[in-house]
Amino acid sequence: MRQNVVIGFLGTQLDAGKKVRWRPSMALTMHETFPVDRLELLHDNKFRRLAHRVKEDIQEASPDTEVMLRRLDLKNPWDFEEVYGALFDFARTYGFDEDREEYHVHLTTGTHVAQICWFLLTESRHIPARLLQTSPPPNRDGLKGSFTIVDLDLSKYNALQQRFDLVSADHTALLKAGIKTRNADFNAIIDQIEQISVASDAPLLLLGATGTGKTELAARIYDLKRQQRRVRGRFVHVNCSTLRGERALSTLFGHKKGAFGASGSDRKGLLREADNGLLFLDEIDQLGLDEQAMILDAIESGTFFPLGSDHEVRSQFHVIAGANRDLAKLVADGRFRADLFARLNFWTFRLPALKDRREDIEPNIEFELARAERTLGNQTGFNADASQRYLRFALDPATVWPGNFRDLSASIQRLCTLAPRGRITLNMVNQEVERLEGQWAAATSDPDMLLIQQFIGPDVRSIDPFDRVQLAEVIRVCQASKSLSAAGRTLFSASLATRTTRNDADRLRKYLDKFGLSWAQITH
Repeated sequence: MRQNVVIGFLGTQLDAGKKVRWRPSMALTMHETFPVDRLELLHDNKFRRLAHRVKEDIQEASPDTEVMLRRLDLKNPWDFEEVYGALFDFARTYGFDEDREEYHVHLTTGTHVAQICWFLLTESRHIPARLLQTSPPPNRDGLKGSFTIVDLDLSKYNALQQRFDLVSADHTALLKAGIKTRNADFNAIIDQIEQISVASDAPLLLLGATGTGKTELAARIYDLKRQQRRVRGRFVHVNCSTLRGERALSTLFGHKKGAFGASGSDRKGLLREADNGLLFLDEIDQLGLDEQAMILDAIESGTFFPLGSDHEVRSQFHVIAGANRDLAKLVADGRFRADLFARLNFWTFRLPALKDRREDIEPNIEFELARAERTLGNQTGFNADASQRYLRFALDPATVWPGNFRDLSASIQRLCTLAPRGRITLNMVNQEVERLEGQWAAATSDPDMLLIQQFIGPDVRSIDPFDRVQLAEVIRVCQASKSLSAAGRTLFSASLATRTTRNDADRLRKYLDKFGLSWAQITH
């Protein structure tokens, strides 16, 4: 059997009483059901005479108990920082042997501050012990009294564990917006994110195609962290695909008045807006290499310089990043910084596409119907035949849902908006199915879309139609040119006379980089 070891403070008031009174350090060695093999009393040097007297009294009353006196001087036993630091150092150098000894911390003696520190160090397992509380007898004229042992391994308490499970279920429901999802892979992801969100401040990286719900999930992670008081500030959403050049740096880091000429005023920047909150870097795979370097430095140091300022600004925030493309591949291609990827790749989750979560389509339809009711102010539902027709279409493996949940959400919102008297009819569903199939067919038959898709893949649908036409023309010119410089001269020839710089190749390179493309990728 393991030996019982008790560690506690000398009671400078209670332990100083006469033998006929209850004295906690002495009383805990007098219980037949709890033999104390070793008692270690922590005391200040100015109470050494009392410590030796208590040791002698215990050895007389309980000869089998070894009493060890440990000197621990405290200038102010009510100073939390001093007491915790002293006990932390004591625990770190103690040399616990859990195979041979079972440890207990005596809470009855010592200041309230000391008791709190014992609790914290025991709960965190810096001291692998159970808590021991002694109490005097009812009439206070006995010597023994009673004792209670509290084990802080909460998993051993079934009722408490059930409460923890209920809290965890509430957190999971929050992360899923109350949708009763059925997909095993997605549910496993949410379970892990729930654990991480309430226990860790490390970055999260959410990967997945457009429309898989990265932005919505990031916002709900923020709600959970705020609920758990892990963040106090705002949720700041940054669309990295729009950030380029000095104006982009101003958006992120802010600027001082005069940074862009005489006009204007100070700007805080989004990173300062996120102080003590959560910064969501959406589409971070679209961020330029220079901006990536500055973002990394701000994340790691929590400091940065606004444009035009000589004074450093501090901003501490949690980070979630979202990306449509494989960042590891972009790193290998030299289009994403390896150090930033390493920083963000602490917790990485790939959200499955809607076509891989067909069992979740029906509960998501119910969610969208409820959302439409809140938005439109009218309760809307499917007629039975309409519901069967829509589900048959939605669940059909031939229905690819290229925009994922974004397509599904828009479809239900349209049906609810057009529903007469709150009922979605079979005819309406048939028209909606035709509309979706027509949209998807047009997208795949558009020559510009097809051309861009060769290099960007399904993410082509996230590019605005205006940019799509322009990008397709740039790709065609590049493919018809012998060099990057020649392509640049062709594309920017009209503005040549009015420009101060004539580095067309660099200008074209930066444009392609905006979409994660390179000259070599397009022309080979």
